[in-house]
Amino acid sequence: MYAWQLHASLPKNTHPTGEKVWEEVLKWEKVELPPLSPGYARVRLLASALNRRDLWIGLGLYPGIRYPAILGSDGCGEVVEVNAPSAQQWIGQKVILNPSLYWGDDERVQSERYEILGMPSRGTFAEYVDVPVENLHLVPSHLTEVEAAAVPLAGLTAYRATFVQGGLKAGEKVFIPGIGGGVALWALQLAVAAGAEVWVASSSESKIATAVQLGAAGGILYTQEGWVQTLLEKAGHFHLIVDGIGGEVFPSYLHLIAPGGRIVVYGATRGNPPMIDLRRLFWKQAHIIGSTMGSPKDFAALLAFIEKTKLRPHVETILPLQAFPAALMQLWTGSQMGKIVLEHSQR
Repeated sequence: MYAWQLHASLPKNTHPTGEKVWEEVLKWEKVELPPLSPGYARVRLLASALNRRDLWIGLGLYPGIRYPAILGSDGCGEVVEVNAPSAQQWIGQKVILNPSLYWGDDERVQSERYEILGMPSRGTFAEYVDVPVENLHLVPSHLTEVEAAAVPLAGLTAYRATFVQGGLKAGEKVFIPGIGGGVALWALQLAVAAGAEVWVASSSESKIATAVQLGAAGGILYTQEGWVQTLLEKAGHFHLIVDGIGGEVFPSYLHLIAPGGRIVVYGATRGNPPMIDLRRLFWKQAHIIGSTMGSPKDFAALLAFIEKTKLRPHVETILPLQAFPAALMQLWTGSQMGKIVLEHSQR
């Protein structure tokens, strides 16, 4: 088969000046397909989608990178082979892939074997991908191939953060900073579909406007002086904050959270916070909860929720698979609002 293989990370201090910066480390090349392992299915990919994880690996900013790597955690395709006698009914089915591998038996936390599809395992920026049979799911009936490919990693991360760890209930008020990123956008759509009042923050007026079109009650520029007080005056305090930013913005959440509220952290794109006001934390009886991508049970619940609500992911850009370097560049510049999906030309 052919696949995009990453052979090294970009040199440090490389700037996003064009897709040609990837030419030395990222190659579209022929890769041998190994024999299919017992309990696994081989999927001919129809569409795949980008996540910031792919970019961090390409930039050498992700732990445990192994080269060469075929990136890609999100995919939709058709099952062409199954090495499991009791699962032959999957052959010919159109499927969406759960990228959460080897979670383990404890719903509270992932096992030591846990990994994410697309490094070290081969990912979805290729013609074929092999996954455990239990990671296959039928595509929700109302979704296209492109839309289905936009669901897995970000959708699963947002579902666990919002519902499993965050315990969101209809009618609650939710704050989502950093709107525009894949997980934040999914958290917005899921919370709106669940009947929550959702407010967002961004450094971009256009991203806030798009969020409002997708159901947000309003938004705030966190580059604006006094934005915390302005947001409190507009919206009041929040029952749930779903955060993937951290950094210097994080201490503001203890002003924004309602007594007894929950702050769920699924990422830290701005690094660690400079300080946390512990007195405010304990006086408000607030909860700070960590969250990762999610278990097989979470993924099944996510798909059931999408099917029930007929929710569609917000896909902004659709490109051919051969345009993967250009798609990485678009992700790097941070200009996108919504998922970037690659269509695979083979049929």
